Amino acid sequence: MKSKLIFLFLIFVFLLSSGLGCKQGNIAAYNELSEPITLRYWRVFDGDDSFSDIINAYRQMHPNVNIEYRKLRYEEYEQALLEAWAEDRGPDVFSIHNTWVGKYKEKITPLPESIKLPYVTEADKRTGKMIKADYNQVRTLTPMDVKTKFADTVYQDVVREDKILGLPLSVDSLALFFNRALFDNAQITKQPQTWLEVKEMVKKLTIYDETGNITQSGIAMGSADNINRASDILALLMMQNGTQMVDEVRSRATFQESSPYISDKSFKPGVDALRFYTDFASPTKDVYNWSESMPEATEAFISGKVAMMLGYAYQLPLIKTQGARLNIGVAEAPHININGTDALGSKINMASYWIETVSKNTKYQNYAWDFLVFATSEGQAEKYLNKTKKPTALRSLVDKQINDYEIAPFARQVLTAKSWYRGRDPLSAEDIFRTMIKNVVSGKSEIEQAINFAAGSINQTF
Repeated sequence: MKSKLIFLFLIFVFLLSSGLGCKQGNIAAYNELSEPITLRYWRVFDGDDSFSDIINAYRQMHPNVNIEYRKLRYEEYEQALLEAWAEDRGPDVFSIHNTWVGKYKEKITPLPESIKLPYVTEADKRTGKMIKADYNQVRTLTPMDVKTKFADTVYQDVVREDKILGLPLSVDSLALFFNRALFDNAQITKQPQTWLEVKEMVKKLTIYDETGNITQSGIAMGSADNINRASDILALLMMQNGTQMVDEVRSRATFQESSPYISDKSFKPGVDALRFYTDFASPTKDVYNWSESMPEATEAFISGKVAMMLGYAYQLPLIKTQGARLNIGVAEAPHININGTDALGSKINMASYWIETVSKNTKYQNYAWDFLVFATSEGQAEKYLNKTKKPTALRSLVDKQINDYEIAPFARQVLTAKSWYRGRDPLSAEDIFRTMIKNVVSGKSEIEQAINFAAGSINQTF
């Protein structure tokens, strides 16, 4: 009898110590959910209304988690991050551009293979108040999951040394914006599908005054400082032309070299693409229609001074607001071949997007990553995309967005969008590309000299 009582007593002690057998379920899980924590989340561009539904849905499962969302201006963002981390008040969760992964790699804690967190298992139907709780350990995502669920460019950008360093909500890409009224005036009945068609249309759309000055441009291409994403447009042309931008191990730039994929080793596709781009700003070329003296490309498009420009989905709301009277069309970016493919037989578009990630300094790694895995899942990401009108990063949502007139051209490019590694100082790489363009247009450097110097400069940041 005595041994039986001892046995029952040990079971009782075990149940208490493990948190089981209580009216609250697992008492440890219940207590943890009763203690509030705050995740600080820093982003750019999107207001907190874009995330309110996702945050509220997450808090229903984790009522102890408060998510403090802060939107910062792009111009101040990186400096604010560095200052906050230096003073130990930085965000737990933050956004970085897909080209910044190499730069911020040491500031990031990778996604763990599994996460153990407390969950509400029973709540009062009337008040929503927690009644019972328990722990649940769940598998997160593997690199293969990222490759399967997201667009290919995501895997290339966020997976390093078999670790996942971030997850995106959207993947944007360069598309062609065009002014339908200017097309109609020039008797152009459809948007261009190839770069050859772009060249022919530019000749029809460009108008000069009696002194030879450009009064209406066909397309905003050829210069550097007055085209917001000149470096991306040039990189798109290079990749479409068969250029390998960097070597396989991301140790050096190779965009100035012949392509390992093209048998003719005398042909350098990057050089050819740079020539094609700068021809649009060269007065001696028949496609001359743009110069550094023109207004900034987006402003020129809004004011009806340029018929076409390459831009991202995030630029469209501003253009529609400021150019409310414009009859704007949006089409997929042009390609080399009429069937929509490029030099190596595949279709290539230029990706630009933001990645959500977790700071290595956070005290709440599991909660932070659990929130991001939740936020970037199909059901939650769709809420964000519907509010922001941005193209998806998830393969499973592409078909839905293709049927959305406003976002369809960008959605059709998600699966073929690519990026390239720009070293540990991606903003310097952009400056180097702009300098390369200016040196060619001004005649300061020959094309091969300019591109070789640019590659050498970028290599210093690798």
